[in-house]
Amino acid sequence: MSEPTVVVLNGPNLNLLGEREPEIYGHDTLADVEALCRKAASLAGLSVDFRQSNHEGELIDAIHERRHDAAGFVVNAGAYSHTSVALRDALAAVSAPIFEVHLSNTFAREEFRHHSYLSAVSTGVIVGCGPSGYAYAIARISELVHPKP
Repeated sequence: MSEPTVVVLNGPNLNLLGEREPEIYGHDTLADVEALCRKAASLAGLSVDFRQSNHEGELIDAIHERRHDAAGFVVNAGAYSHTSVALRDALAAVSAPIFEVHLSNTFAREEFRHHSYLSAVSTGVIVGCGPSGYAYAIARISELVHPKP
């Protein structure tokens, strides 16, 4: 029997982590974030399907593809969080837990980053915790998937 899978989706420009604006996003690369997610999932009895795309439609396709069999979703949609009703609507079709994650505190940044279309369809939102936010989201999904008696 295979472990339940958490789908971790990363949006535009996250492939540039460690290079782009390290004063905001830190020095960890996306590969570092993936390793952290795999470790957190392993400790929680979960597996990870980790993806990144700069294309909105590819992220939506990934949600559609995994919406029935994922244990949960961790989504850092980057700028799409603030612009994409289509991504929000795709997530609304998911019955599994969804955690929106942002590396930086979006509320301490530009006004346009203060609103996310994804938050209303998310189980939880984690902002400003850097890469650890992904691990927190995975741990919470594990708690929801494997509740303690």
